[in-house]
Amino acid sequence: MEKIHRQHKILIIEDSPVNAKVLEGVLKPYYQSDIAHSGLSALEIAGSDAPPDLILLDIIMPGMDGYEVCRKLKADDKTKNIPVIFMTAKSRVEDETLGFDLGAVDYITKPVSPPIVLARVRTHLELKDAKEALEDENVRLEKKVQEGTEELALTQDAIILSLTSLIETRGNETGGHLKRTQHFVRVLVERLVTHYKFSHFLTDQSVDLLFKSTPLHDIGKVGVRDAILLKPGKLTHEEFEEMKKHTAYGRDTLVQMEKAFKGRSAAPFLGIARVMAYTHHEKWDGSGYPEGSSEADIPIPGRLMAIADVYDALISKRVYKPAFHHSEAEEIIAQARGKLFDPDIVDVFLRVRDEFRKIALTYADFEEERRLLSK
Repeated sequence: MEKIHRQHKILIIEDSPVNAKVLEGVLKPYYQSDIAHSGLSALEIAGSDAPPDLILLDIIMPGMDGYEVCRKLKADDKTKNIPVIFMTAKSRVEDETLGFDLGAVDYITKPVSPPIVLARVRTHLELKDAKEALEDENVRLEKKVQEGTEELALTQDAIILSLTSLIETRGNETGGHLKRTQHFVRVLVERLVTHYKFSHFLTDQSVDLLFKSTPLHDIGKVGVRDAILLKPGKLTHEEFEEMKKHTAYGRDTLVQMEKAFKGRSAAPFLGIARVMAYTHHEKWDGSGYPEGSSEADIPIPGRLMAIADVYDALISKRVYKPAFHHSEAEEIIAQARGKLFDPDIVDVFLRVRDEFRKIALTYADFEEERRLLSK
């Protein structure tokens, strides 16, 4: 047997000094060793700052026997992972079974054979080293995953910051509008995660992605002419048809970004943003745009954003309209249940309407809005 590169330490727990010295002599060419002649001294050595890599434990000892020592070792977080090999003259199946039940990894009967002792010790040290190497690798991989997750979050935040700044600069949406709709969607999905119609889609990951994606729902408006986008009055039919194209512009913009990030971790986030941008003007009865989809054919991100967007448009002041009172907005959405909006989502909206009002008040843009929301 060749000497190993890393000098492992073996703790021999044996009340007989003669037997302990014999075992020490067997192990000495290959390992460091400590000897304990009682259970109490063994527990002190095992729990020290330099614990053994493996323990050879006699069972029949005065005072605390080997079984009790093993129980205490396995009950202590500091020593529970140290492999224990029982050595004893007891050879009944019941004795071996008890030893394994207590957490021992092996069982050697006396009188011991030096080659068997060395073979068993080497095997269990190799297993211990392999387990520790695997645990270290798992820690390393978890760290890499965490670093990747943090990098993904930074990438997503950078994309959102850049694009939302563009939306605010180019269009008539305010930072308050983007924050409000973002939190409206979160409140809805937090109540829908257990709903049987939505739970398949609303996983922990998708809930977070929906929250991040919401500010990009109107990114396509950057492609609409100023004369239409910023017009203070009502749009003509032709102007409205052009305005409706912002859903396709948003989809196409995000498709190009998805292609740029193909195979990278930002793609799922951009995918949800794309779906939301394209479908948030669809209506439950099929009268919306751009596809005229209806009911369950409308993707969930679009259905969620539809209510958040309309509520916010109603309670917000615009150049072409005053702000509505919260109760008015609530009533309009309630009346559109099963017509313009998913009835299940409207039901949730009505249960969380006070939370919507508080969010709207927190991120209100104008004093007029705050006054109406405070009533």
